Amino acid sequence: MELLQNPTFWVGVAFAIFILLVITKGGKGIVAGLDARGEAIRKTLEEAQNLREEAQKTLAEYKRKQRDALKEAEEIIEHAKQEAKRVQEEAAIDLEESLKRREQQAMDKITQAETAALNEVRDQAVDVAIKATRNILAGSMTKAKAKSLMDNSISSLGEKFH
Repeated sequence: MELLQNPTFWVGVAFAIFILLVITKGGKGIVAGLDARGEAIRKTLEEAQNLREEAQKTLAEYKRKQRDALKEAEEIIEHAKQEAKRVQEEAAIDLEESLKRREQQAMDKITQAETAALNEVRDQAVDVAIKATRNILAGSMTKAKAKSLMDNSISSLGEKFH
């Protein structure tokens, strides 16, 4: 009987009764609460897994886009280099053609200047020769000789034009 008078015994019995009542009356609620909590955790884990997969897909897509952008940038740079080289070559050809045209123009001007100088020298030589001939003829010619020469020249004009 000592057992019935021991307060520890009664605390143990009360605790056992409490547990039985909790299990029988509130067990379904506790299990339902734990199940709901487990389901919420499972959904959270699934959502986290889905978000992780989506993040990995997005990361892979952005890495691919970055590679594509780098490749496109390299192509643009290469095209720009080729275009610059082509423009430089065209500029060199244009410059060479321009220099050849200017050289030809200078040569043409030199030729024209030489021709003009030769014509001027020839004209001056003719003028000098005419003056010298006039002086010689004027000094050695008398009026009679001049009249005879003029008459002969006039008569020979008719023969030359017919």
